[in-house]
Amino acid sequence: MGTPVIVDVLRTPVGRAHKGSLTAVRPDDLAALVVRGLLERHPDVDPATIDDVACGCGFPWGEQGYNVGRNVAILAGLPHTVPAQTVTRLCASSLQALRIAAHAIIAGEVRTMIAVGVESVSRVGRGIELSTPNPLLDPEADGEVLGAVFTPMGITAENVAARYGVTREESDRFAQRSQERAVAAARSGFSAREILPVARPDGGTMTADDSPRAGSTLEKLAALDPVFREDGVVTAGNSCPLNDGAAAALVMDEGHARALGLRPRARILASAVSAVDPAYMGVGPIEAIGCALDRAGVAIADVDRYEINEAFAAQVIPVCRETGIDPFDDRVNAHGGGIAIGHPFGMTGLRIMSTLLNGLDECDGTIGIESMCVGGGQGQAMVVERIG
Repeated sequence: MGTPVIVDVLRTPVGRAHKGSLTAVRPDDLAALVVRGLLERHPDVDPATIDDVACGCGFPWGEQGYNVGRNVAILAGLPHTVPAQTVTRLCASSLQALRIAAHAIIAGEVRTMIAVGVESVSRVGRGIELSTPNPLLDPEADGEVLGAVFTPMGITAENVAARYGVTREESDRFAQRSQERAVAAARSGFSAREILPVARPDGGTMTADDSPRAGSTLEKLAALDPVFREDGVVTAGNSCPLNDGAAAALVMDEGHARALGLRPRARILASAVSAVDPAYMGVGPIEAIGCALDRAGVAIADVDRYEINEAFAAQVIPVCRETGIDPFDDRVNAHGGGIAIGHPFGMTGLRIMSTLLNGLDECDGTIGIESMCVGGGQGQAMVVERIG
């Protein structure tokens, strides 16, 4: 059995969909850029020795279609002899790509893989409006419904808020906290550690995330109307925006990495997936977090940093509480999350891992966990151990 380690993670800045800095960049070009950047940081890794590339993409069609992972590998300059695949688990697609790499290393089938994540909502849409829902899975269709897979995500967040008693005030407070922390991370230079600048077709260079709002206040958030229900909790201010971006991770067997003289950043200790009623999609991570911690032999109190994806404040808060975490604990999303930074579906799993590893470095911590809710009613989590 091999021991999977993350040698490095790199990401592009996160662009605001349709009106942000990456709207003119193809997603496959964007992902290829970050793969090249990752390998340039590790010249001792011969690209020809990469055993496989796994690319996560939430909605793999259009410019993200036709096995985008293979396209990215070739565009990045990898030899044609390096195979590649595309995987989708919607919001957790690149976390699943990372999990696939870990499993292949544990099985002893590979020694080196690249996990990639990419999404451009600007150029291919959100996906749901381009789908053709099966009436048996569409809650808006007439007749019998077997599962509300196609429930709008904002409605699932309202369902969760009602079931778990999440208030508008605490949702806005959590969202404001996310904004303040993301802005502080950008100003301090923390975010720059994980970002590869992107040259845009218009001649400019994007070096920072588009979405964090330095001018956000609780008063401004409180003034926003609910989007999905007249008396609801979910607003544009306490939800993640729509975004574009890409990220990549170099994943290796620890012994092989050390033989090459590389210094791995973290071991992958365990991962887990889970599933819930799709109408309550946002609480999917609860079981996944518990299962991953059990598999890693780690108690929740021993975790130094938690990165819980912020699709909606209304779902992050109960995920934290149900797993024994204070959602306002300083260890939770210490540098902001998806509400402020954004959530390019296929990219976010690796964006979170990058932030998690840098956060562990910053606090000299050892154990970190990331988790994500997944459209359609799933959850995913991964536990890592920083290598000091």
